[in-house]
Amino acid sequence: MDPVVGATPKVARTEQQWQEQLGAEEYAVLRKGATEPPYSGEYVEEKSEGVYECRACGAELFRSTTKFESHCGWPSFWDPSDSDAVLLREDRSHGMVRVEVLCASCHGHLGHVFEGEGYPTPTDQRYCINSVALRLVKSGESES
Repeated sequence: MDPVVGATPKVARTEQQWQEQLGAEEYAVLRKGATEPPYSGEYVEEKSEGVYECRACGAELFRSTTKFESHCGWPSFWDPSDSDAVLLREDRSHGMVRVEVLCASCHGHLGHVFEGEGYPTPTDQRYCINSVALRLVKSGESES
């Protein structure tokens, strides 16, 4: 299961262009698959209404109406804003088997999705997403 292989991102840049556009931590997470430390991200405790976009390309990914407190250290959502907003692929790094979540528009690494963990959500899924990969556009604010 690797939907990125053979799939062309809608937003494509060279690695140098990504490095120039993104800050060091953003680049490490979005382009290299790093993970920010738990409880360090700006959106872990965020409760504002709005839309969460990909920080790299601006694509809409999640809505605040699907955000919930999972106490895992990263912002958690029970569903993307649209089924086509994200791509999922198997991740066997760090001696684990997980499902990686990528932005469907630019193929940036967002985090991981976990299923069947008993969270009180309509989908029984927890999209555990790095804050640094997101930008919140609060309701009433214009998008960038």
